Amino acid sequence: PAMEPGGRRREAAEYYRAHRVPQRMEEALNALFPLRPADLYGELANYFSKFSKAPVICKLVGRKVLDGVGQPTLEVEIHCRVKNYEKRICSTVMSSHSQIPENALPETTEADEKERNDSVSTAVEWVNESLNVMLRDLKPTDQYIVDKMLGEYFTKQVEEKQEIQKQEEEEAEATLALTSCTPSATALPGKKKATKPGKKVSVAERTIPPAEPVESVLCGSLAIGGTSLAIAKAGATISHVPLYLHIALLKHDQDSPKEMILPLPMVTLLNSEKISPAKLKLVKEVMLIPPVQLSLKQGIERVLDIQKEVMRLLEPPGKAQPDPQLADSKKGKAHNAGKKAPPRALKRISHLGCLITGCDNLEQPLLLMQTACNNIGLELGTDMYLAINCAAHELMDYVKGKYEILTGMFKSPDEMVDMYVELINKFPFIIALIDPLRKEDRQQWNNVCRALGSKCYLIAEDAATYISKLKIGQNINIPTCSGVVLKYINQTKVSDLIELTGLLEGQRHITILGSPDGESSDDSLVDLAVGLGARFVKLGGLSRGERVTKYNRLLAIEEELAENRTLR
Repeated sequence: PAMEPGGRRREAAEYYRAHRVPQRMEEALNALFPLRPADLYGELANYFSKFSKAPVICKLVGRKVLDGVGQPTLEVEIHCRVKNYEKRICSTVMSSHSQIPENALPETTEADEKERNDSVSTAVEWVNESLNVMLRDLKPTDQYIVDKMLGEYFTKQVEEKQEIQKQEEEEAEATLALTSCTPSATALPGKKKATKPGKKVSVAERTIPPAEPVESVLCGSLAIGGTSLAIAKAGATISHVPLYLHIALLKHDQDSPKEMILPLPMVTLLNSEKISPAKLKLVKEVMLIPPVQLSLKQGIERVLDIQKEVMRLLEPPGKAQPDPQLADSKKGKAHNAGKKAPPRALKRISHLGCLITGCDNLEQPLLLMQTACNNIGLELGTDMYLAINCAAHELMDYVKGKYEILTGMFKSPDEMVDMYVELINKFPFIIALIDPLRKEDRQQWNNVCRALGSKCYLIAEDAATYISKLKIGQNINIPTCSGVVLKYINQTKVSDLIELTGLLEGQRHITILGSPDGESSDDSLVDLAVGLGARFVKLGGLSRGERVTKYNRLLAIEEELAENRTLR
């Protein structure tokens, strides 16, 4: 039988009283009456929303998207249950990092592309299936809980893959044992074994430490990094704070920082081409670092002025008259006639968002920078500083056991140290060298740090192993250096970065957050750098949308911190 109206009324009254609704209603009405807000119901909604349940994750969506260079990557979208409704909170797009050198063989590149495609497809599957179920009903503000679960899930995937590989190897060995009676088959395994080291058996080879094996990246690992970062973004959105502050609060146990220091940008101006006719191989990037006394806005403007002058200097002489063919194709466009047609080299912008140029010797790009600054009344070493990414690991000739720094010119690891000492003495405005040596040449890292550590930062980017391998117990597994470039890729989690930057700071190392080659238009990297208190950010050049969006974000944060008076 249906409940009588009196009974239902009593039940309702008890239900609301148990949830303290009448008491809170009265408090709300009393609190709002003196204010007489313009939007009364809106203000009532705000008042009651303080008592609503904390949002929880209800769905993760993974999808394959393209990054800034047209390569597939992963997007992770977070949906939460907010006040009884499902709501899309945010999404994040992962950057990807290729380990393939620029001059790789076409088949290597093809294999890399296939691997990347498979990895993104696997990652999409993980996000939409396992992780979607695993993280449901958790709070997006519980970053450490989520990251712990993501870490455990990843470890399980690695173990499963190792198990499969072990089985495959055992099966292969069993097949081999069966066929080993045929003479042709016995020759094969031996032959195969000899091919790889064969190339490297040379006298010089023994004098340098061999290259450490390339860390294998687990297919699908992007899902871990993408989800961890998306959760951090969702946590910030739900807490109504910017991501950089959310990260800083996570790092400092919810203790709000009194002031924040912005990282200085390392802005890439030139990307040195390593193919003929250019002879110089040693320099991968020439970067500018504005002085600390300038605001970032002023610093970036100054970099742009220098860039404009560099472009002017690189224009070949006698190009004031337009090319007749060019003029021909643009009949009727008289306004083009007087303008200089930019040289072919300048029309080429690298995927790093800067000019591609070829050089014949190490001093050429440095003198170019010096001249450009002098021409506009700036002095390198006071008004602007230089950094060089040497990317030395790309130059090692393993047969000779030496680095090829110019076409046909080779230097041993010890000679490299002498060369850098000479370089910094001659050009003291260079305040950072990135990857001056391979990570394997630890003795030479020691020597170069002893010789130059007080004059210039010696930074490991590729020379620092992957984030997952950086931490061994409480020690950092890197050669002696001033600091490390950390990249947010693969299975990196937000909590890993928080822990690592803490460890690096404890060991007086500086942290640089760096942009990988395959950059996406997601600007979270800048918030991570600010929140973690990184000393520098390395974002590439001031061109290409996926790079510029990060510089714009950095400037927006500077403005925001200046307004809140929390900028140091």
